[in-house]
Amino acid sequence: MNTTDRIPLYQKIQDYIRKLIETEELKTGDRIPMEKELMDRFDVSKITVVKALSGLANEGLITRVPGRGSFVSGREPEAASEAPDISAATVKISERAAARRQTKMIGLIMPSIYDYFAIRLIEGVRKALGERGYRPIILLSGGAVEEEKEAIKTLQEIGAEGLLIFPVDEEQYNEEILSMKFAGFPFVLVDRYLPGVETHYIAADGRLGTALAVDHLWELGHREIAICSDSPLQTVTVQERIEGYMNALKEKGALINPAHIITGFQVESLKDAETHPLFRYIRNRMATAYITLNGKLGVQIYQMARQAGLSVPDDMSIVSFDDPTSIVEEFSFFTHIKQFEFEMGYRAAGKLLEIIQSGAGRGGKYSKTLIEPELVVRQTSGRHRSAPSN
Repeated sequence: MNTTDRIPLYQKIQDYIRKLIETEELKTGDRIPMEKELMDRFDVSKITVVKALSGLANEGLITRVPGRGSFVSGREPEAASEAPDISAATVKISERAAARRQTKMIGLIMPSIYDYFAIRLIEGVRKALGERGYRPIILLSGGAVEEEKEAIKTLQEIGAEGLLIFPVDEEQYNEEILSMKFAGFPFVLVDRYLPGVETHYIAADGRLGTALAVDHLWELGHREIAICSDSPLQTVTVQERIEGYMNALKEKGALINPAHIITGFQVESLKDAETHPLFRYIRNRMATAYITLNGKLGVQIYQMARQAGLSVPDDMSIVSFDDPTSIVEEFSFFTHIKQFEFEMGYRAAGKLLEIIQSGAGRGGKYSKTLIEPELVVRQTSGRHRSAPSN
């Protein structure tokens, strides 16, 4: 085998860009090839390209400008006139910060509050802030980056001393977040981070979470294990969890079945579930076990299985991320990956107050905290029918 075949694809992209810079085909401030061009040239996914560019950005070799592309570092990109006016926004944020008095208010921006994950996380934030005499103000972005931008500006204008943000994970970064970073406005990202942008953030270890789920189901004799995400975007969180799933199967010597990686769909209503492709997948028993990347989807798959005449866990098993069934853990019946969302919110709020009190909002070291998830075994996972019992 040629040794170059063993070079990871993302590294081949990095080597290609480095060569363009070294040979001065690309000079300081020049735009590097767009993501789509790199995807076509190397026949790779967007995930691989983002990983390659994030690595180069972390090295300081390139600078990523939201919505405009990436540029060779060293000076302002030649296309800066077209780029979002980060510097102007930074000045505005600095002015607001200078005029801000101690309000004891902290802003919390969430996409939505429709599950127990969000409720537990918010409760952790509220408790940490309350212990220090602060109170949270919660705004919802609805998963839209424009709404998130407006929420950030609104909370700054009403005097929030810092922000906790569960960010919308889109192809284009929210330049308001970058502006806050450059201005030194205190904020901490929760559950997600922005590839290539150094910030304070705290999240659960998604790769480890899916590995725990795969290990559990494998021990129960399952070999046809599907992983499901109904996120309309290939978010960083989704990418990391799928990577953990694939790595766990590879370690067991199992082949990766692309048909078992089910993403990019949504279940609007269970009234017409029988016409949904996922329902047919479940009814035809394409997989014997399902890992769902959120609790709501775990419940929907459970309900689809019952509509298809299948029993959980006798006919199929389900492991969900987060507990979808009860805010009181003792009454839960879903096997799930516990992400300690209360602790996540508590620690994120504590970190933000530490940044505010130390005045270390700008520069310095950024803290990256990964919380180790835990497998909680309940009633939705069981031994596969053909597997020998212990």
